[in-house]
Amino acid sequence: MAVISGDGVFSHVMMGAHDLDASVKFYDAALAALGIDNLGPFGNGWVLYGRNKPAFIVARPGNGEEPTSNGMTIGFAGAITAEVDAFHAAGLAGGGTDEGAPGARSHLPGAYAAYLRDPAGNKICSYTFTDGN
Repeated sequence: MAVISGDGVFSHVMMGAHDLDASVKFYDAALAALGIDNLGPFGNGWVLYGRNKPAFIVARPGNGEEPTSNGMTIGFAGAITAEVDAFHAAGLAGGGTDEGAPGARSHLPGAYAAYLRDPAGNKICSYTFTDGN
């Protein structure tokens, strides 16, 4: 199976948070390790993240109900394995919980990943791909 990089297929991803301050602390730490910036607040309770343009939004659900995400995972690209390691360590330090330590993944050739849960219980990960050795 070939892994192809290039333009993304999403305009953005929005993640619900019940404690926006805790989620922002977590995402500021974890995503900064990947070179993804907090672009600041927007509107009523949205925080935008991205590289030069908003691509990831953390917000309180607009309908006022609790956020849910069972079965959903959002993956952030890491450039190298050290960046994936830094993402995991920073996310833990920022209030997240471990959902899978950094390391090789056998389901794709050369896959190296780390998984976290944010303070709201959402699952995120970071992946990079090595030459498979």
